[in-house]
Formats: sequence, C-alpha cells, structure tokens
Amino acid sequence: MAYDKFNVLTSTAVPLPIENVDTDQIIPARFLKATKREGFGDNLFRDWRYNADDTPQQEFILNNPIYSGKILVGGTNFGSGSSREHAAWAIYDYGFRCVVSSFFADIFKNNAINMGILPVQVSPVFLEKIFSAIEVDPMTELGVSLPEQTITILASGEKESFDINGYKKNNLLNGFDDIDYLQAMRSDIVSFATAKAI
Repeated sequence: MAYDKFNVLTSTAVPLPIENVDTDQIIPARFLKATKREGFGDNLFRDWRYNADDTPQQEFILNNPIYSGKILVGGTNFGSGSSREHAAWAIYDYGFRCVVSSFFADIFKNNAINMGILPVQVSPVFLEKIFSAIEVDPMTELGVSLPEQTITILASGEKESFDINGYKKNNLLNGFDDIDYLQAMRSDIVSFATAKAI
C-alpha cells in the first residue's frame, strides 16, 4: 500500500493564511537530493520555521504549540511554482493528511493526491470562515468526509462540498497510488491477456 487510506478525517487544523505559497517555500530546493520519501517533514517550510542558525522562528505557525492537527489550511494559490513531488512528500511526512485552500496549483494538487494527501478546494468565503473559527478557538475541529466530499466546521455545523476526480477519489479511499491501482487489477489484466491470446 502506498499510503494510509483516506475516508473521514476529524482533526484540529493549522492555519497558514498566506497566499501564493510555492513549492520552494514548502520544501527548499537544497533538500531535494534524497530519493526516499522519508525525512522531508523535518524541512517542511524550513526557511520560515528556522533562523539561519537553525533556531526556531518563534513567530511561525508550526512552532506555535497552540496549533496542531492533521489538516493544514492555506491561503489561495497553494502549491504554485515548480512541479517537485517533494513538496507533497514533506507535507505528508510532517503528518498532514489534508490541505485546504480556495485554489491549488494543478501539479501540486495531483502530486498531493498521488501521495495520499487530500486537497480540499473551498470557496474564498468558506476559507475565511475556517480561518476565523480557528482564530477564535485554536481547538476548532474540521470534519472532512471523502465519501460525501464535504468539509464541515464542526462547532458551527457549516459545511461545503468539494470536487475530486472519481479515479483519484477511489485511489485515496483504498490507499492506492497509480501502480497499486494497476496491481489491484492484476488478475483481471491476466485474464484479459489470456483470453486474447487464445
């Protein structure tokens, strides 16, 4: 299995109300040498999280113990810039399973889904409601249902639907990447090939 299955997630969230967060900010280029997917979470938002002497930037949200959870809430145009898969690897390795924004760069969105991260695109109005709810109470929980394709601010019950490609949705529900999907169909593929060979 490529990653954890995604079904329903209920979690507090980490707010990052910054627009145009690009992949170089998510994981700086100097950390792209590794080929395994592990360890990238240590350098997620590295240049925002740490000073030049590697001491934590106290003002940055990931260094604030008040905020935690498996959901990252970002500003509009999240994941712009280069197409590096490592950005999704870093977000997943850090522990996030869902990213919420009012707009995602297409390549990042696909990389995230392929890595087991659900990108939930909401309206700008609903995004602001989420940021406001977390500002009022950092322990605010969001409920994300992939089967129903909805995200809910649990304290208020406000809900919005989101879109996702059916094939990608099925893969997330099963914890498949594209290779896992094909392997799951192996018997059908063998049967088809055998029938055609006769």
